[in-house]
Amino acid sequence: MGYFAVIDTETNWADQVMSIGTVIAEAGSCRQVDAKYHILPRECEMGGMYYDALFLRTPVEPVRCSRDRAVGEILGWLNSRGVTDIFAYNARFDRNHIPELRRLCWHDIMALAAYRQHNPRIPATAELCGTGRLKRGYGVEPMLRLLSGDRTYRETHNALFDAMDELKIMGLLGREIWEYPAL
Repeated sequence: MGYFAVIDTETNWADQVMSIGTVIAEAGSCRQVDAKYHILPRECEMGGMYYDALFLRTPVEPVRCSRDRAVGEILGWLNSRGVTDIFAYNARFDRNHIPELRRLCWHDIMALAAYRQHNPRIPATAELCGTGRLKRGYGVEPMLRLLSGDRTYRETHNALFDAMDELKIMGLLGREIWEYPAL
């Protein structure tokens, strides 16, 4: 069975990546099989909107290292698992912030989750754009609430937990990974 990755980043006040959360999942089941969490101490120094979430207890020990080391470790790890496809919610943001990973094929989870024609859980009463996309309320937090039915869910803004949540969205949508458009 093939694997894919889901990546999320958190940025500092200067719009530099200060943490990267990555999960690897099985293509057929969207079941998580591995995870890594990198914190970039130099970029953390100036802080950011979600700085406090960086240091939450996570299921894997965070690796505190330079950006070059983090990206190198992620690339090596993805290559060792045969991962060629990366998924992210609002993938352009993460892809633009980690250009070193551009050689991999990026897919946007939001491209299916936020559109009525791809997400039957979007209520008939929802306000939509002409394209079928929700006009508002299509971020990770409201989307996971909609799909899971858990009205108490709160996004942590920790890169690892957010990547795990984005994988949950993919699982709840129940779509095949090839249905997500490539950037």
